[in-house]
Amino acid sequence: MTTTRRGWWRTCLGVVFTALMLFPVYWMINVSFTRDQDMRKSPPYWFPVHGTLEGYRAVLEQQGPYLATSLVVGLGTVALTLVIAAPAAYSLARLRPRGGGVLSFVLLIAQMIPGVIMAMGFYAIYLSTGVLNTVPGLIVADSTLAVPFAVLIFTAFMSGIPEELLQAARVDGAGVLRTFLSVVLPVSRNSIITVSLFAFLWAWSDFVFASTLDQGGGHQPITLGIYHYIGNNNQQWNAIMATAAVASIPATLLLIVAQRYVAAGVTAGAVKD
Repeated sequence: MTTTRRGWWRTCLGVVFTALMLFPVYWMINVSFTRDQDMRKSPPYWFPVHGTLEGYRAVLEQQGPYLATSLVVGLGTVALTLVIAAPAAYSLARLRPRGGGVLSFVLLIAQMIPGVIMAMGFYAIYLSTGVLNTVPGLIVADSTLAVPFAVLIFTAFMSGIPEELLQAARVDGAGVLRTFLSVVLPVSRNSIITVSLFAFLWAWSDFVFASTLDQGGGHQPITLGIYHYIGNNNQQWNAIMATAAVASIPATLLLIVAQRYVAAGVTAGAVKD
């Protein structure tokens, strides 16, 4: 009986803490449906009693290009991260190159460098090479956040692939590249989905690189779109919150769809048989 009561208390506390953390999200959605004349009502409406879609109409009319740019940058970051990280991790996990331990340590240190410092370095490089204010430049910059994490995740998973599986491929005449493409990548599905999800979310939510490297570009991501929208329309809070709500939809859907793959990918390699 005591154990059951403790379980109920823990459940109730979990529900309360979850509600507190998600309340800003709920309020964002509530305000996105609130009319302008009801915005400063005291006490405020806890529900959109006189709901309106004006904020979402403004999003579709004014924020579409920003959303499209963020989608391109996110997908480009995912592709570049996978192309770089997967072969690098395979080399570290299975080919055992000289200095591999040092390289893994360097990748770990790279994750600790503040983004603003990296943004300043990229700004100097892009300014001299003419890549400033371009989508490809932003993709490369965002990939620097995802690649170290991706290499570590891939290395942990690929280290756990049974050696017998790789030996069977070599017996069949497969070389290193063929083994990597035909054997290692297919069994690394969970890790690929995990890396892709995190790379996309980092690129989608990036503001530091975007504001530093693409402030004056013709194609800017949604984070800059929200930033500019707040500065130019600080009275239209329903449109601002609608923009934030729409920008949250891709990340939410991806997390829901890929949840079980992410859980398996993050814990891959944690336990050895």
